[in-house]
Amino acid sequence: MDQKRLLAAIALSIGILLAFDLWKRETTPPAEPPPPAVAQQAPTPAAPVAPGSPGAATTAAAAPEASRPPAQRLKIESPRLSGSLLLRGARLDDLVLKDYRETTAPNSPLVRMFAPRDEVQPYFTQWGWSAADGRTRVPDADTDWTASGGPLSPDSPVTLSWDNGQGQTFQILLSLDRNFMFNAEQRVINNGGDAVQVLPWVRVRREATPHVAGYYILHEGFVGVLGGRLQEQTYKAAKGEAEGEGKKGVALEQDTTGGWAGFTDKYWLSAIAPVDAAQPLHATWRHAAEGGQDRWQVDFATPAPQSVAPGATGALATRVFAGAKEVHLLDAYQSNLGITDFDKAIDFGWFYFLTKPFFYALDFLYRLLGNFGIAILVATVVLKALFFPLANKAYKSMARMKALAPKMQEIRERYKEDPAKAQSEMMALYRTEKVNPASGCLPMLIQVPVFFALYKVLFVTIEMRHAPFFGWIHDLSAPDPTNLFTLFGLIPWEPPHLLHMPIWAIIMGLTMFFQQRLNPTPPDPVQAKIFTFMPIIFTFMLASFPAGLVIYWSWNNLLSILQQSYIMRHDRAARREEQALKKTTAKAKG
Repeated sequence: MDQKRLLAAIALSIGILLAFDLWKRETTPPAEPPPPAVAQQAPTPAAPVAPGSPGAATTAAAAPEASRPPAQRLKIESPRLSGSLLLRGARLDDLVLKDYRETTAPNSPLVRMFAPRDEVQPYFTQWGWSAADGRTRVPDADTDWTASGGPLSPDSPVTLSWDNGQGQTFQILLSLDRNFMFNAEQRVINNGGDAVQVLPWVRVRREATPHVAGYYILHEGFVGVLGGRLQEQTYKAAKGEAEGEGKKGVALEQDTTGGWAGFTDKYWLSAIAPVDAAQPLHATWRHAAEGGQDRWQVDFATPAPQSVAPGATGALATRVFAGAKEVHLLDAYQSNLGITDFDKAIDFGWFYFLTKPFFYALDFLYRLLGNFGIAILVATVVLKALFFPLANKAYKSMARMKALAPKMQEIRERYKEDPAKAQSEMMALYRTEKVNPASGCLPMLIQVPVFFALYKVLFVTIEMRHAPFFGWIHDLSAPDPTNLFTLFGLIPWEPPHLLHMPIWAIIMGLTMFFQQRLNPTPPDPVQAKIFTFMPIIFTFMLASFPAGLVIYWSWNNLLSILQQSYIMRHDRAARREEQALKKTTAKAKG
């Protein structure tokens, strides 16, 4: 029975690590660079539109006249953002994140959030209206807006205006906070003699499929909280849904009160949400294939057209988030602005209740110590202290098991022809000596949930992105870049993935080997061989995991070695005292 338990625990541990290794590998090939964007599209229907629809979102706009002056741009400048808004069409299509670079190199380009249509990966936010009455002239992709003031900054809001020549003035009042949130109030001021019916909308649009990491444990694509429920669709799933019978390019369509929706990448998010959490809206996720290129869109519109009487004003106020998925920032927007479950844009997964608190703990230690690597080491010590009584009991039992190894071997030899009797005698020995044969698996099983939580935190939180440790580790969320099979950079070749063997993985394997030497040797030859090869198997499996995770495992092994060595020394001393006391008692009786 003890053999079965040990083998089951080993199989479980290896199975969990193998599953993680599978999940973290890419499941889709890198996306090919998309072709240049085709003609502009915009929701500019000439006929009445159905309630809740932002119009024909993929209808091509008319080409501008050759004599027309170039489109103007409104500059955007804030502590964390820079870029511009295209006044022709009111498109926020040029946005750079000042705090983030593409790689760890100091001169690496800044991360580009939004890009215009004439670039490889067009990505933008746009505000507009559809003419629900079929006669009101509304702004379209060719409309040149007039900006009052500028540049747009946290201390300088801007109003965009356009007069349709029919008595209606359209306005977009824009403001920006000091992080990544834009506010926009769309207004229709009706100075005409008749009521007008218009449908205000806001959309985020990607005119090329982005490269996705393709990991099972990471969601990338459409995301949102609609009707109080988290909704997610990958690009592949959304395309399949939108191409279904009668779908007409719609992947998801839902009425919602409040909420938010947009596109999520591993670290970045673009999302739209109403300013008023009680605002009813109609949300739609769309896909269209145009010119051989996939187009993706998330839009919000009022559920029904707004009827604006003469002398009245119709309005819709929305927010646009475009930036990094920083945990504390999303938490602040959720609590201060009432954006429901905005933190769920970060894919903490099913074990949200475990992974997010684990992030908070690491982040707290980071703020105290200034290094996430040190924070991981300190957190491991704290966890060791919390589980010390449990681990202490397990290590004591293991120490006694090691001391009982000769007796256990003697029982097996004596009853090798009667396995049932041998098992019975072994269980009697365990009861007499008060040891648990499965206790050696307990430290490993305790480590698994911590391993998972740390892996998820390292993988999905931007705070861990490009977080350095010491020496050659410049990014704890990426694998250790060194490799034994290139003699750590001396041999100029690129070995296959299987032969990636970095320094920290070797350290982890060695600590695991020395820890194993402290454990009782299984008397069964098959078990003994499995235990012998476990450090090698784990070393190769963890070699391509994030460096922070391998550092944690190595440090945890080292602490376990120190703890187990201390317990074994004290256990041996206690046994010597016990034996001496027995001898003294026996002499006294004799």
